[in-house]
This record gives sequence, C-alpha cells and structure tokens, in this order.
Amino acid sequence: MTLTLSDQDKHTLRIAAYGAVSLMAAAGAAGKPNKIAANGSIALGSATGLIGHVLADHPKGKDLAGASVAEIADRVLPALTAAMNLLKEQDPAEADNFRGTVVIAVETAQLHQDRPSPATAEMARKITEALDAAGAATADSAAATGQDRPHLQKALEEIVESGFVGLSLRVHDERGQWAGSAGAAELGGSAKPPINGHVRIGSNTKTFTATLVLQLVAEGKVGLDAPVAGYLPEFGLDERITVRMLLQHTSGLFNFTGEVHADGTIVPGIPIPYGTTGRQWMDNRFMIYRPQELVQLALSKPARFEPGTGWSYSNTNYVLARLLIEKVTGRSYAEQMQRLILGPLGLSGTVVPDTSPEIPAPHAHAYYRYTDAGEHKTIDITRQNPSWISTGGDMISTTQDLHTFISALLGGKLLPAPLLAEMCTPHPTGIPNMDYGLGVFVVTTDDGDTLISHNGAAVGHAALMYSTPDGSKTLTAALNCVDDADLSIAAAFQKAQHRLLNEVFGTGQADPAQPTG
Repeated sequence: MTLTLSDQDKHTLRIAAYGAVSLMAAAGAAGKPNKIAANGSIALGSATGLIGHVLADHPKGKDLAGASVAEIADRVLPALTAAMNLLKEQDPAEADNFRGTVVIAVETAQLHQDRPSPATAEMARKITEALDAAGAATADSAAATGQDRPHLQKALEEIVESGFVGLSLRVHDERGQWAGSAGAAELGGSAKPPINGHVRIGSNTKTFTATLVLQLVAEGKVGLDAPVAGYLPEFGLDERITVRMLLQHTSGLFNFTGEVHADGTIVPGIPIPYGTTGRQWMDNRFMIYRPQELVQLALSKPARFEPGTGWSYSNTNYVLARLLIEKVTGRSYAEQMQRLILGPLGLSGTVVPDTSPEIPAPHAHAYYRYTDAGEHKTIDITRQNPSWISTGGDMISTTQDLHTFISALLGGKLLPAPLLAEMCTPHPTGIPNMDYGLGVFVVTTDDGDTLISHNGAAVGHAALMYSTPDGSKTLTAALNCVDDADLSIAAAFQKAQHRLLNEVFGTGQADPAQPTG
C-alpha cells in the first residue's frame, strides 16, 4: 500500500519520532543526554518500510535543540498521536511499524544510563500513552459510528468548508450514539481531528461552575438568595447582589473582559483576543491573572445596572462564583470540581487548568491570525494561559465528557429536583428565543420545543453543548479554527450551530450566537 503524505505530514512524523528521542534525552539530562539521544536516533535509523524512508530524511530534531522538557513534551506528545492517526487512516500496518519503531527507540534510549532515572521512565510512559491515544480515538470512532448517518458526516464536511480547520461531533439519541469528525487536526495536515480529542470549552465552564455552586446550596453551605458580600466581604460588593444573580447574570457587575453598550460604546477591561487589544493579548498570552485581580478590575468600573433590574452576560459573575466556592469550602475550585462532579461522573478527559497553558493529547490545534507590518501571519495558540478568563471559560473537556455531564445533570444525577428546576427556569435576556437560567441557556425552537444549552469559544477552539430538558438527547461538538481580532469566524460559527441543530434536533431554529468566553 502507498502512503500519500504531504510535507506537513512527513514533518509531523519526523518531529514525533525524533522528538520522542529528544524528550527522553532532555528528561535524562542528569545521566548522559548525548548518549541517550544517540542511542535513540540509531534505533530510528534502523526503521524499515515506507516509514523508514520518511525518517531517514530528517535533520535529527535540530529544531528542538535547547528547548525545555515541558516545551518538547507539548510539541512532541500531540505529534505522536497525530502521526498515528494519519497513518492508521491510510495504512494500519505502517502505523504499527511506526509505533514499534518509536517504542524500540525509546527503550534503546534508556540503555547504558549511569543509574535508573524515574524521569525517563515517566517520559517513556507518556510517549506510549500518546501513541496509544490514537488507537483509543480510532476505537471510539468505530464504536460510535455503528449507526450509519451519512447526512451528519456530510454536514460536518460542509461546515468545515465554510471556514473551519476541523470539527468533531457526538450525538446521543433514541437511535444510540454517533460520532464523527471532518477537516484537519492541524493546518496543512491530513489527519482528522480526534473524535474524542480535548478542546478548550470556553463558556461551557459556566455550566460546570453553576452546578458546583448549586451542589453547595444543596449541602446547605450556600444560600441561593443570600448576599454574596456575606461570603466575600473583602470586595465591598453591593449588599443587594445575591448568589442567584451571579449565576443568572443579573448582578449588573461590569464584565472584566469589556462591555459593549447599546449605542456601540466600548468600555475596555483586560486585554482580550478581540478588538483593539488582540495583538496585546497574543503577545502576552502566557501572562498569569489571579481571580481576585479580575474581580477588582471589574469593581473599579461602573455597574451596568442596579442589581436584579436587568440582564447582562458578565464573566465577572462566574469568577466571583469560583471565589465563593473556595471561601465556603476551604478548598480550591479544582478540588471541589473533582470531588462533586468530575470524580462521581468519571470525567477523566475534563481538566481545570487554572494557570497551566497545557492541553492533554490528543487534541486539534487552535490558531490566531494577525497582521505584522502589513503581512498576514498565523500562529499556533493551542498553548495559552487561560487565567485571563478564569472560570468564565477556562476548562478543557471532550465531546464524550460534555455529553456525560449534561445528560447526568439534566437527568437528575447531580442536583435535587427543586434546584435543577431553578437552574432551568428561564429569565429574559433580550435575545430572541434565548433566555438564561442558572448557568444554562434555555432555547425555544420555532416548533415551541425547549433545549438546554451552553456554548463556548476559547480563541481558536469552540465547544457546543445542547440537550433536551430530560438529558435523553444530546449534541456535543468541538471545533478548531483560525481566529482573529475581528472575530471573522463568528458568522460561520453561528451558521454551524444552526446547521447542526437542524440536523440533530430538526428544529428549524436559527440559533443566535450565544455570548461566549
């Protein structure tokens, strides 16, 4: 069988293979890194078949020289998964050959060390996991596509053609489950996005956060209609602002990512990827913000309205919700999320990153386009510090975990019935056919049906999450794209939502773009 590989595909294979050796050498620096690298490279040089020809033409990973272990790992581990995915698509035998070659190189790299190294053993484990992640994705694909639905696959391909790099979709309904993907995991590559890859889910984080707060309400630790100032006195909040108002976006608090008023006036907050601060955000995308800092900035600006007298989407509400959780429980937000939601539901693919820029493999890549001295440039921004948005939209998940979460939530497995009813009670937003509950949008279709939803965008990544009110029918999706300061992808994003809703729920609902974070 002949492999059809683009130059980018070949580069991915070489970076993956030689990068694995570089990773072992960097991790084993306390031993003999040069010897480790040499041993591993010799093993790669013995590769046979078509893969051998590809690996033979490589400058021995010079572009990774001098990088830290973390930098090499972030580049190489996803490349290993991507390499296995693109090979499995075309020639499973060559995929097995590649895996075996890399494993032998990794084992050979560990030979002749002065002493056993826990660091290299751990890195060898991560490399093997990255190689096998592709197999897991392939198995997931085979299981999920047991129900053949060509109209869904066609919809994915047409949506990608409208301007996205890649898209993966998961549907659970009365016919079972279906999952598929289209487009590419990386610009210039041929491997599709992993069907159950990790994605930055943006404002879907708000649904997780609201659920966590309501669970604390159920435990009697928080009062839904109690003043937030009683829990967080250090901020001098308006005593009229209640916990419910935070979750419902009716507090009136300034949005620290900036406000756009009805007359078009913009009041800036922190630098964000969009508008006039796009370049500043991009250049400082690894900057660390603490949640208290974001809240203090918001409180330094005038409120949009008196508490409880209007509706305005504000990320500030959900950062305060995080701080409330931490104050009441004495534990970090991540610990509480693990205790009450991720652990009980087995959401092993969901991550609360805090200030970490990393995203687990496998994942599709996110991009950002900008202009420099009149020249258009596009960079990979998959790694970025999400603390600028905090619990307004920082979490990472998968389409499977999003399905499991929203289905369990609406199925009554996370909240008592009265609190779930409160969560899904619509409050007017001024957006046609879209009201807001407590951490969820309540969408009314043209047919008069109701969907519970939240979507999110996270600069080059986006996630969709829709369900019937009982959790029995769900749509979850992950998109990767080239983003820019002008939000050029916004129209295509809105059309993609509309198309997928029509295909899955048959609603005919032209879903307005939800505010995202």
